[in-house]
Amino acid sequence: MARERKTFDVMLRMFCRDRHGTALGLCPSCAALQQYARERLAHCPFQAEKSTCLKCPVHCYKPEMRAQVIEVMRYAGPRMIWRHPILAILHLLSKR
Repeated sequence: MARERKTFDVMLRMFCRDRHGTALGLCPSCAALQQYARERLAHCPFQAEKSTCLKCPVHCYKPEMRAQVIEVMRYAGPRMIWRHPILAILHLLSKR
């Protein structure tokens, strides 16, 4: 869970910096998304056995928040291999 939270935080920072032009930290909308995602992860019923959210049988995100997360993942996912290769590889392995 900690690695999943860290991976999402890194992806969100990349997205916010590149799309919203934030130099340090997150813009208010990305900070709200981060807080929401952290709350959802903290209350995940699967915890240690958790797969990636894409494969999860329980979709605990609201549809509009899920759409925002998908947008972040689509943007940051391909860039992760260059900026954070270890996190990217571990995330890909957890998908399998």
